[in-house]
Amino acid sequence: MLLTMSLTSSFNSLTLSTPFLHGTTQLSHLSKPTSSLTLRPTKPFTFLPPIRAMKSLQGKVVCATSDKTVAVEVTRLAPHPKYKRRVRKKKKYQAHDPENQFKVGDLVQLEKSKPISKTKSFLAVPVPARKKKEKKEGEEGGVGSQELGIPLESQQELQA
Repeated sequence: MLLTMSLTSSFNSLTLSTPFLHGTTQLSHLSKPTSSLTLRPTKPFTFLPPIRAMKSLQGKVVCATSDKTVAVEVTRLAPHPKYKRRVRKKKKYQAHDPENQFKVGDLVQLEKSKPISKTKSFLAVPVPARKKKEKKEGEEGGVGSQELGIPLESQQELQA
């Protein structure tokens, strides 16, 4: 008994040179090696996938001659490296068009997908048409002909 007390006091008085053995790590990690086959207490599964912004671009179809493929030109504004003025930069992407529904000049949105071929990793999706401001009845040029009460020349010719 006396011998074990003297051994523990001698162990406590020893100074070790590495921070690993200074007590910064828990002894439970150092006690026994564990195999991957041993069952560990499992926590409830609460894995959420990392949220990434899906890359989607918008551009105009410039070539639709290939089957199920369209070439889309995407224009973006980027600062000039020297003059810092915003400059239009254009890039062409190949996109998958399964029904061959797009024609040259159509506005499409490119959705990132798994690679379909060597150059195609986007799907072409139609962009809904923008709503234009509806003109009220009687307004043709929007100059304000109704405000003055004087009909425009084009309206006078129609009335005559």
